[in-house]
Amino acid sequence: MTQSAKQFFDEMQGYGGNVRAIYQAYNRWLSDVPTQQLAAKRAEAEVLFRRVGITFNVYGEEDGAERLIPFDVIPRMISASEWAHLSKGAVQRVRALNMFLHDIYHEQEIIKAGIVPHTILTNSQYRPEMVGVNVPNQVYAHVAGIDLVRTSESQFYVLEDNLRTPSGVSYMLEDRKMMMRLFPDLFRKYPIAPVEHYPHVLLNNLRSVAQTGVTDPTVVLLSPGAYNSAYFEHAFLAQQMGIELVEGQDLFVRNNAVYMRTTQGPQRVDVIYRRIDDDFLDPLVFKPDSLLGVPGLLSVYRNGGVTLANAVGTGVADDKATYVYVPEMIKFYLGESPILQNVPTYQLSKEDDLAYVLDHLPELVVKEVQGSGGYGMLVGPAASKQEIEEFRLRIVSKPANYIAQPTLALSTCPTLVDQGIAPRHVDLRPFVLSGKTVSLVPGGLSRVALKEGSLVVNSSQGGGTKDTWVLERDEVGVESMQSQMAAQQTTKEAVIC
Repeated sequence: MTQSAKQFFDEMQGYGGNVRAIYQAYNRWLSDVPTQQLAAKRAEAEVLFRRVGITFNVYGEEDGAERLIPFDVIPRMISASEWAHLSKGAVQRVRALNMFLHDIYHEQEIIKAGIVPHTILTNSQYRPEMVGVNVPNQVYAHVAGIDLVRTSESQFYVLEDNLRTPSGVSYMLEDRKMMMRLFPDLFRKYPIAPVEHYPHVLLNNLRSVAQTGVTDPTVVLLSPGAYNSAYFEHAFLAQQMGIELVEGQDLFVRNNAVYMRTTQGPQRVDVIYRRIDDDFLDPLVFKPDSLLGVPGLLSVYRNGGVTLANAVGTGVADDKATYVYVPEMIKFYLGESPILQNVPTYQLSKEDDLAYVLDHLPELVVKEVQGSGGYGMLVGPAASKQEIEEFRLRIVSKPANYIAQPTLALSTCPTLVDQGIAPRHVDLRPFVLSGKTVSLVPGGLSRVALKEGSLVVNSSQGGGTKDTWVLERDEVGVESMQSQMAAQQTTKEAVIC
């Protein structure tokens, strides 16, 4: 894409180059730090991340090599008032999605009301096995990642909802630890809200959804194993929560209960935080050749002998074909207006929408309704004529498999690249936790598209991450902080050293 960065809202510089208030002290500090020092800190972070093992695999690549997700040493800042708006909107959205999931597996009132079409029941992620199953606290999406994008100083949009096995929170936590190690003085000068208590909040939420009568629930994290692209995160979260990291072979079913094999003998498991997709959970019900799951698990789950987080069947609510109905879900279930808006979306299953999209492919972003990770999509303004025509044929053959959206003017943040500091597009994934209450820690995973002009932030497509600083108050004492930083500079010692 060749669009100039000046066309986009810059979260530090605004539109006219006037540094926004929350960035003013940081901007002064940044202007006094040589780029070479920042690059040295980035290299230090890379060594430390590799030593800890913070890597991921890209499926489909022949070499199978593990990669580091690139880490940017320039943070992204969000004011207290902005965060109050975003967090309230994200909580509202997840509450409605949980109510929707309970409804479509029970009374199906939203379908009867004509708000969501009956065809939702034919979605491949809709699990008939969950019909009539009651889950604790009626919580289906215990962990949700809500992807947000910004287009102006005041406008945020929800790009998509992630309700199956949302990943990335380990990078939020590790990025913060790394920034505190590299730049400790900045954390003394800025009122940055902490995020390190996330594992504690997650564990409490998981314990709160154990079956009735269980007073001291045993929680485990179920992973597909070391070859999974997010295995580092599985091991990291299990360690941080102080729970066992298990694979399918470590669990077995007996007498309507799930047990974990231990050196002291079988131990009953009450809550499974599963990072395995539905299809692989139980070979007796889903994929019979799966070696990742636990035979008989779904039977125990349906009978109330164990809690699965997230629940089986949540995928129907984060499908991109369902996404278009979330604003109406909020109105239907909560009687409220949506706080956060969807990106305007064309449903290609509709004849008029299909015709418009086919005529305007070079201007639009087209996505598979069940795609993820930046795969199966067309970014029209960045695509060649051949790519557009090839994608056109895919759409025409199965139009219901796609949605389309306008190419948003995603905001940019200053980012350290090989050429120096330059604007790069970003998004934000806060993590919403549901148990007895719905909450989220003040922060999230900020992903950044490191290629100039690129709007695709996914790590599998070359994107990186930034630490997200949510300020605890809007008035951050800019003048005082600037004088402190100026005094620090008079010692001829860089703050980052």
